[in-house]
This record gives sequence, C-alpha cells and structure tokens, in this order.
Amino acid sequence: MFKKILIANRGEIALRIIRTCKEMGIKTVAVYSTADRDSLHVRFADEAVCIGPPPSKDSYLNIPNIISAAEVTNADAIHPGYGFLSENAKFSAICAEYGIKFIGATAEQINSMGDKASAKETMKIAGVPTIPGSEGLVADLKSGIVTANEIGYPVILKATAGGGGRGMRVVWNDEEFEPAYDSARQESGAAFGNDGLYLEKYIEDPRHIEIQVIGDQYGKVCHLSERDCSIQRRHQKLVEEAPSPFMTPELRERMGKAAIAGAQAVKYEGAGTVEFLVDKHRNFYFMEMNTRIQVEHPVTEEVINFDLIKEQIKVAAGIPISGKSYEPTMHAIECRINAEDPFNNFRPSPGKITHFHSPGGHGVRIDTHVYAGYTIPPNYDSMIAKVICVAQTREEALNTMERALSEFVIEGIKTTIPFHLKLLKDPNFRAGNFTTKFMESFDFAE
Repeated sequence: MFKKILIANRGEIALRIIRTCKEMGIKTVAVYSTADRDSLHVRFADEAVCIGPPPSKDSYLNIPNIISAAEVTNADAIHPGYGFLSENAKFSAICAEYGIKFIGATAEQINSMGDKASAKETMKIAGVPTIPGSEGLVADLKSGIVTANEIGYPVILKATAGGGGRGMRVVWNDEEFEPAYDSARQESGAAFGNDGLYLEKYIEDPRHIEIQVIGDQYGKVCHLSERDCSIQRRHQKLVEEAPSPFMTPELRERMGKAAIAGAQAVKYEGAGTVEFLVDKHRNFYFMEMNTRIQVEHPVTEEVINFDLIKEQIKVAAGIPISGKSYEPTMHAIECRINAEDPFNNFRPSPGKITHFHSPGGHGVRIDTHVYAGYTIPPNYDSMIAKVICVAQTREEALNTMERALSEFVIEGIKTTIPFHLKLLKDPNFRAGNFTTKFMESFDFAE
C-alpha cells in the first residue's frame, strides 16, 4: 500500500480524499495556490506545498510544479480528484515516467475515451448501443450536411475534445447547419485547442443516466449501479440521485452489462463513469466515459455503503476487486451548492463567508471545504458544498433534503440553496417526471 499520496486538487474533493487516506493510515500532501492558503484541505493534510499563483494554469494545471512537489515530499502516488489534470493523459504518463503512481486511468485509457469520436467507435465494437452519427469527425461543412440528412434532423454537433457543454450545437435543418458548424468549431478551438467536431442524432427530451464502474489491473470490471443526472442547466449538473426514478431492474441489468463491456474493451483501471442518454422508451445510447471520480460519487457511496475513493486507492495499489456488481439498497440525492445567484442567471458570487451553519441529523452528509471567515476566490469553479441526503425511499430522501437545506445558512455571498428549495417543491420533480430539458421551463422567479 502507498505510504504517502499527494492530492493534485483543491476544495471539497481534496478534503474528501484526505479523509479516506487518514482512515487508511496513508500520509497526505496538499498542494495549493496562493489563493487557497486558508483552505481546509491545506490545514488537514500532513504536509502542504504551494505550487503557484491563483490562475489554474500556473498552479493546479502546472505539471512540473506538481511533480516537483511530489518528489520533494517523497509521495509515491498522486490522486488527481476530478477536473484539472484528472483526465490529462500527458500527466498520467509523466507520473509513470517519474515512478509515481497515478491514481486513475492510464494514459492509453484516457486517450481512448477522451476523444469522443474514437470512444464511440470503441463502444460500438464492444456492442454498446451508440447514437447514430458521423463516422469519425465531420470532414467539412458539405459532408456534415450530407450526414445530417442521412441521419435525419434534429442533429447535434459536438466538439471531439469537449466537455461542459462547450462546442455543442443542436441543428434542426439545413439552413441552421452552417452557422452552427462555424460557431461550434470556433468555440471548441478556443476552449480546447481542437476544433474537430462529430455529429450525432439529437435525442429529444432524454434522461441522462450514468453507470459507475470500477476496474482493476487484472482485467476485472464491476458496476456499482446508476445515477440520474438529468437535472442540469447548460449541460452542467445541478442535482443527482440514485437510483434513477426512471430505472427498472431489467434496464439496470442491461445498462450495467453495457458499461462493463465498454470498460473492459479498453482494459479500464480505476473508477470511471459510463454516461448514457435514455429515451422515453428506455432505449439507451452511449454518450461518453469519464475516466475519473465524479463530483456526484457520494450518492453511489450512500446507496451501496461503499467508499469509492478507498477503492480507487486499493486498485491503484494492485489490489484486485471482488468483481461483484451492486444494486442500490437506499435512495440518495445530492444538491450542488454553488456560490452563484440563481435568480440572476446564476451569476458567480465570490467573496467572504460571514456566517456558516452546516445542517446535520440522520441521513445528512455535507462535503465542503468552506467555513465562516473563508473567502471564496474568483479563480475556480463556484461549487462550495454538496449536500447528500439518504433514506429508505425517494420521498423520504427528498423530505430530508428539504429539511437540511432549510437549516443550511451561508451568509456574505449568494448561493444556490434557494433554487434547490424551490426545485424540491416542484410537483413534476417530486413525481420524478423530468428529463434533461426540465430546467428550460423552470420558473426562476424569487
């Protein structure tokens, strides 16, 4: 087992990893930018190393500085968390080159799933259902229009190196294709340094359901049930839950087998998530695979009583998995609490937290790195906490969440707590009647 792990991340996920390491008897190293010197992950790690100024490119994306910190502290492994370098094949390869274990997928696995066009082809070969679309990247405007007509409108253009909804455009007819194609290429090139696009049939009003998988170094893969991530805004997830209210035992079995087959096709190692779109007839289609731990991993942990971070570390250390797949025995829901004004187009709200009271009680878990007096920097993602509530039934979990959020006090900044409280009262959400389009018609008036 590892003696010391460096966490190449910040905020709540860094603190989350530190907690599991402590329970496993593993020393930890926090890295931080000058903007994060007062963050809790710095306080609770065994060692801490400043790796640069606030901009991510100079700190949390600065591979030489992170490797140097690992060498100086004699860390024998690096956990990248999510975001930043967690799906960076170059970083994974450099860690291997320096004899430091990257707790995550190999460079080859990241590359195979990171390019969405090649990932789709890999899944097709593995027998995983995929959305009809272009064979590889769209070569040019003319061929894209031809493919769109062959598939049938509506279609969606997607950046092959994309994420977070950038470089994506829905096209409803030939007249819309050229401006959508041009703007998607421009946005993709600016965001990812790669303007390659592929094209797919646009599935109207789908569910976004993902399957959590774990693979070991010996070719064995299991799944740990599903999460429903359909409540999202501009392709950014707001609420996640497990199990999905749309799920059936038969669909879970089929999706679980498909996710395992896809992961085995690339000899996947570590925790990963195979994401699917599911139509109203419960047909499912591969969307992408995230080769890292997800923000929403706690809902899976709560419904199967399983520490995913611990399993990541064990797999990276060469310990085989049991191979057993899991089904949920409880119901869990997670609300992402962001430092944003939900009634002002989710405008970011960095600043000093003047008062902070965290909810508690049976079935309530809070993952956060903030506290009263903490100043939220403007340099990073606006998520400051996750509230996870678990109960025997979905209705009970929703009631617990409503109670917990009503107790959650964060003053000095705007947060998304009022939005979540309003969402929890929505009759369609309460009934489980929602798709990825749900937020488009949600009333954001205070």
